[in-house]
Amino acid sequence: MNIIICGAGMVGFSISKQLSAQGHSVTVVDQSSEDIKKINETQDVKGIVGRATFPSVLENAGAKETDMIIAVTRNDETNMIVCQLASSLFNISKKIARIRSQEFLDGKWAKLYSKSNIPIDVIISPEREVAKTLYRKLEAPGALDNVPFVKDKVKLLEILIEKKCPIANIPLKDLTKKFPEFKAYIFGAERKENFVFLKKNDQMKVGDKVYLVVSTEQINKLLSVFGHDEKLAKKILIIGGGNIGLHLAKLLENTEGLRTKIIEKNKIRAEQIAGELSSAIVICGDPLDEKILKEANIEEVETVFALTDDDEDNIMACVLAEKYTPSKRTIAIINKHNYSLLQESLKIDDLVDPRMATVSTIMKHVHMGTIDTVYSLLDGQYEFLEAKILESSDLVNKSIKDSNLPEEVRIGAIVRKNKVMMPSSKLIFEKDDIVVVLSKREQLKDVEDIFRITS
Repeated sequence: MNIIICGAGMVGFSISKQLSAQGHSVTVVDQSSEDIKKINETQDVKGIVGRATFPSVLENAGAKETDMIIAVTRNDETNMIVCQLASSLFNISKKIARIRSQEFLDGKWAKLYSKSNIPIDVIISPEREVAKTLYRKLEAPGALDNVPFVKDKVKLLEILIEKKCPIANIPLKDLTKKFPEFKAYIFGAERKENFVFLKKNDQMKVGDKVYLVVSTEQINKLLSVFGHDEKLAKKILIIGGGNIGLHLAKLLENTEGLRTKIIEKNKIRAEQIAGELSSAIVICGDPLDEKILKEANIEEVETVFALTDDDEDNIMACVLAEKYTPSKRTIAIINKHNYSLLQESLKIDDLVDPRMATVSTIMKHVHMGTIDTVYSLLDGQYEFLEAKILESSDLVNKSIKDSNLPEEVRIGAIVRKNKVMMPSSKLIFEKDDIVVVLSKREQLKDVEDIFRITS
């Protein structure tokens, strides 16, 4: 596809990198000559310096031949105008815009985004996507991440293999013999910043981040096999009352039995979010001040989310929380990748890159065919996908071993008429099966071809 990306910030940079690596023809537009220079020097894309709201700039970017435009500049209004121009002047069929302002996202203005008004096909709210990501982490205590697939019938779990893990160093083929309750499919593991597919004779090693799929109703049993019997956290502390913190607090308020407190430094913002929340307690003060932490009853808190705009503050807040209660779970947002190197030494349980939540959401709308739900791994080197098998697919009436799937494409789960099945040599694919797939970036085109709607 021919794709124009407006905005060369962190999100735009990541999207262009992934799309160009997948073989798409990508052009990036931004006013910053420095950002465009970085794009041109590091990626196989065309970078253009200019205002994306100027028709001549879009025309120069190839808008007349473009299949999709992705507007992720730092300004909501700019992103809206870009989509309007893309539709009115260039008839671009797919228009995606990042919208951050909550005013524009209020449901009562929903009719604004229509073909007759502002023709945006897909609206991405980064703060809401990140809040959803953070909320999911509470649902499966013991897992680093928990991603729903197939209308939440299947979960993709990321689990760190610790020294206490009872199934470490056991060949995968022996797991079900020793642990009959183990009913999941293990794709592989992130090991020393690389991903390795795990085969039946391979073992999970201490330090691995293992990725697997499991039926949602089997999550607790599975986590227990991995040595995780943690209870769901009930007392939550959010540090930072920005849009992410506010959205997360609203999600938590809708969950019965949870007690949420928020520490926000800015007095005006603290008063504002207090007015939008019904049960959460908002404390105004410096989250790095031990008096404020004690006021929030830090000793009783079970999970801490550090969500300020400052990476250093988020890391320090987690360190302080660990000081008071070593057993509590700490999760911090970071925008600088290098800080991930400090995670283990500082005993922070989880670091979240907000950029990747946005990128994964956008990538879902880029893929061709019947592909839905996308979760990116290692900066897009691998993708977990959900796809439906249509009658025209070559997979129909074939087993996995006879399907000629590329070596680095793995089927992890099959959902048939609401029944979740793990892959086996005897299982035959049927029309309307929904599958969860892991694919290396270089094989994504093959995956798209398999699940593309054909006549």
